Amino acid sequence: MALFLPLLTFFMLIASSLTNGQPSPGFYPSSKIPIIPFNQAYRSLWGSQHQRFDQNSLVLWLDQSSGSGFKSQRPYRSGYFATSMKLHPGYTAGVISSFYLSNNEDHPGNHDEVDIEFLGTTFGKPYTLQTNVYMRGSGDGNIIGREEKIHLWFDPTMAFHNYTILWRPTEIIFFVDDVPIRRYPRKSDATFPLRPMYVYGSIWDASSWATENGRYKADYRYQPFYARYNNFKIGGCAANSPASCRPPSGSPARTGGLSHQQVAAMLWVQKKFKVYDYCSDPKRDHTQTPEC
Repeated sequence: MALFLPLLTFFMLIASSLTNGQPSPGFYPSSKIPIIPFNQAYRSLWGSQHQRFDQNSLVLWLDQSSGSGFKSQRPYRSGYFATSMKLHPGYTAGVISSFYLSNNEDHPGNHDEVDIEFLGTTFGKPYTLQTNVYMRGSGDGNIIGREEKIHLWFDPTMAFHNYTILWRPTEIIFFVDDVPIRRYPRKSDATFPLRPMYVYGSIWDASSWATENGRYKADYRYQPFYARYNNFKIGGCAANSPASCRPPSGSPARTGGLSHQQVAAMLWVQKKFKVYDYCSDPKRDHTQTPEC
C-alpha cells in the first residue's frame, strides 16, 4: 500500500497534465519581471489612427487603408521582452500580428531581427506561430531566415496568452505561457545577433507570403483585423547600460540554459506541434545556415 500511493499520485499528475494539455515547465520567468505601463516603455510608430486603449489593452488593427505598429523608447542589447496577445478570429489570411526585436531602422538592409509572428489563417485552420532569427545581411532580397513554425495547444483568439523573447549573450529562448518552445544557442558570432535592437509590435498585410506561402491573401471583406496586447514586460540591459548589466535568466540557473523539466516541456511542444524547421527543409541551402 505504501508503494501504491506514490504511484497513484504520479499517474494522477500525468493524467492532469494530459487533461490540461500544457506540461508544467517547473519555472516561471514571467513571475520575476514586473508589468510596465505601455507609455513608459513604448510609443506609437505608425498607423496611430489604428490604435486605441480598451480595458488596459492596446488594440491595433488593419484595414484596407493601413496597419499599425509600436516601438520601444530605447534599444536593448539583451533582455526579457514579453507581452500578452489575443488574436483576431475567423479569416485572417495574409495578416501578420507580431512581437519582435529589430535594428532595421539603424541598419536598413543589413539588420538583425528576432521574431514572434502569427501567420494569418483561413476558416477552420489553426494559427501558425512562427519564430525567426535574422543576422546581418538579411533583407534587400537576400533573406536568410531561421524559421520554425508551430501550432499552439490552445486557441489564441479566445483569451490572452503570454509570448516572450529572452535574448541573452549566449542564447535566445522563445516562451509561450512560460513554456519554452524554442532555444537558439549562440554557436558563433556569425550566426547570432549581437547589435542593439528595439522592441516592436505590429499588425500588417503580408499577403505575398504569410498564409501557406501566399496561397491565401488578405480579404478585406472581413476587415478590420485586430491584435490586442497587454501585460508588457521588459527586463534587461539597454544599449547604454553598464558592462556589468546582466539580463534575466529563463531557468532556475542564473547562467541560463533550461532545466531538465523545461527541456521536457519544450520537447513536448516540438514533438506534438512543430510543423516546420528550417534545418530540416531539403529546399534550403544549408551552407548559409551552418548552425544546422
